[in-house]
Amino acid sequence: MKNIRSHLSDIVLMVLGNLILAVAVVFFILPNNILSGGVAGVAIALYPIFKIEPEVMINIIIVSSFILGFVFLGKSFALKTLASSILYPTFVNLLGGLNMSVPVDPILASIFGGALTGVGLGLTFRTGASTGGMDIPPLILSKYTGIKVSIWILIVDAITVLVGLKTYGLNEVLIGFLSIYAATHTVDKIQMFGGEEAKQIFIISDKNDEILDHIHELLERGSTLISARGGYTKDSKEIIMTVLLKEQYNELEKMVKEVDPNAFLIVSNVTEVHGLGFYKI
Repeated sequence: MKNIRSHLSDIVLMVLGNLILAVAVVFFILPNNILSGGVAGVAIALYPIFKIEPEVMINIIIVSSFILGFVFLGKSFALKTLASSILYPTFVNLLGGLNMSVPVDPILASIFGGALTGVGLGLTFRTGASTGGMDIPPLILSKYTGIKVSIWILIVDAITVLVGLKTYGLNEVLIGFLSIYAATHTVDKIQMFGGEEAKQIFIISDKNDEILDHIHELLERGSTLISARGGYTKDSKEIIMTVLLKEQYNELEKMVKEVDPNAFLIVSNVTEVHGLGFYKI
């Protein structure tokens, strides 16, 4: 039952992701000739060179990228991406047939088109697939380099936009960079969506037992003891490491200072945490 629900969730996310991406392309990117990343941006940048209509070029790029994904990312990825490779151009053609556009300023079209593109890509990436377009090269590069896929999307899309510099001019390229930034920023946010933001705290104190009691009983959080040795004193110590919800930190800090005014706290933000005691969609 759990696997069925997981598969259904993936299907819904894949359909929704491709639909949102198509909306971004048809209503914002193509009508305003935005030099964004992705297949739409490549299609627009290459149109003055090859004189191939953007809608046709999109289909060509998707097929070529799918073959690359099959070769470098495996059969499972390719099967999931095959659905996207059908869904995305289908949605583009259907929405394009409505002959509608959103009459907005090109800068706004670039920002909102880029943000919607990021949402569409992020939702699709969460299913373990891609939209079958120019997001496949970044996924391949990420696999073999270990660098985040959003970074490679930024690099590949920036190169795509720069292709149009000579034909479209600097102004359009700068507008395109807005779209790229909005897309890559949104991809990161969507991929992290569902995990709770929290704080990770390391506590160095001579009164660990009292502090641990408060963490376990009052805050109802877990902890880990890490064996350490003072660099100056050479004394052996145990460091408390715990992860709390952001709103719990003030209570912890107040409690630690009451128990041990000399305690040393190291605090860092955690962008995502899930597991026992933390909620994950």
